[in-house]
Amino acid sequence: MNNPQEKMSNAKIEKNVINLTVKLGILLLLFYWCFSIIQPFIIPVLWAVVIAVSLYPLYQIILPRLKGKRGLTGTVFTLVTLAMLLTPVFMLSGSMIDGVQHVSKAVEEGTLKVPAPPANVKEWPLIGENIYTTWQLASANIDEAIVKFTPQIKTLGKTAFSAIMGGGAGVLLFFISIIIAGALMVNAEGAVKALQNFTAKLSPNYGLEFVNTATLTIRSVAQGVIGIAIVQATFVGIGFWAVDVPGAGLWALFVLILSIAQMPPFLVILPVIAYVFSLDDISTITLIIFTIWSVFGGILDGILKPFVMGRGMDIPMLVILLGAIGGMIMSGILGLFTGAIVLALGYMLYTQWLSSDDTPAEEK
Repeated sequence: MNNPQEKMSNAKIEKNVINLTVKLGILLLLFYWCFSIIQPFIIPVLWAVVIAVSLYPLYQIILPRLKGKRGLTGTVFTLVTLAMLLTPVFMLSGSMIDGVQHVSKAVEEGTLKVPAPPANVKEWPLIGENIYTTWQLASANIDEAIVKFTPQIKTLGKTAFSAIMGGGAGVLLFFISIIIAGALMVNAEGAVKALQNFTAKLSPNYGLEFVNTATLTIRSVAQGVIGIAIVQATFVGIGFWAVDVPGAGLWALFVLILSIAQMPPFLVILPVIAYVFSLDDISTITLIIFTIWSVFGGILDGILKPFVMGRGMDIPMLVILLGAIGGMIMSGILGLFTGAIVLALGYMLYTQWLSSDDTPAEEK
């Protein structure tokens, strides 16, 4: 038989287990409740961190010129960044509206003309024959083509409307994120110190290095992917605008999207070049200059990227690029940064593990 002392010990253990279970349950419930409350703000805050880290060097340049007034500098930074965001949005919206109005007016007046497709379109793999047939029908009788493809046009219109609405929501998200980023930069020192203390708890030896690597990775991706994509789309868009391509801003936006997604922008550039070559009122010299300009714009990212990606880091450019592409496939455009950071930190831990010497020192 169990003695009374052993029974009391078992009862005490059971009581402690029950108390611990209740406390853990309440703690998990509290964590879940807190997460549910802040969940709507996670994406804007993450974007704010990306923006703040990427543009903090610019903030440091502005700060001395405003006599070190952090609040004023943060306000100026926020207003300038919002202007940089909203100006191209308004310009692009205007270009899209003008393009749609131009096409609609041409359809109503019966003046919309589609050039005949080149014969070599048939030779395109898989889709060449279908594209040639559709293109040929549109060039011969645009009204018949519209009637024939009305269901597809309606579906495309719905898709385009959803994309526009999603783009509007994205602009609003960035609007909020930029405001938060301005506040983060004003309190940058405290935020960095708190993050360093947190990573030091996780890894006392490499916590500070984690923070530095994450910072450099964000700036590398911002400059090497987003920045180069903007430069490339602007460069190509100037060429489209110079030869008066309808909806030049919209095509430049497609180039920007393809460049960010690390897909070849020639998917847009080559059809536009073919369209320009089909025009009768454009000189041969203009065609040659436009073609050279557009082809150079299409390879511009490949020229600039090696000079920007991974600059000042021990992480190879390929690791950052793979992380950015994989992260974007998993999590969208925000994954460009999170994927690159995670893979860069994983690579850093892996190399440190390989270089660590775990063998005991020889006895003398």
